[in-house]
Amino acid sequence: MSIVKINVLEVPAEQREVLEKRFASRAGAVENSDGFEWFELLRPVEGTDQYLVYTRWRDEAAFQAWMEGPMKAAHQQGRPGGDSAQGEAPQGERPRPAASGSTLWSFDVVQQAAPKQS
Repeated sequence: MSIVKINVLEVPAEQREVLEKRFASRAGAVENSDGFEWFELLRPVEGTDQYLVYTRWRDEAAFQAWMEGPMKAAHQQGRPGGDSAQGEAPQGERPRPAASGSTLWSFDVVQQAAPKQS
């Protein structure tokens, strides 16, 4: 079965809009990757400043290929892409991070369900 990677981003309230704009502009950064299955950016509602970046992959090898390829390239170029959480910066400089911290959680999918089709 699939694997799930959840990037937990600590995002101060004043950086939320920056983070969300960065992810909105990243269209195609992960969707065309081999083995990619799903993406969601989850905004906290109450009690935390942690955004969750949920991605699901066919297997660990597909995730690692994306990490070492498209995601790494996007971060080295200093432009938004993948799980980038960069803020605004002067021309030619790398944008400052919108997130003040990041933790990656990893899970194996052991059960799943979908709505019944009528």
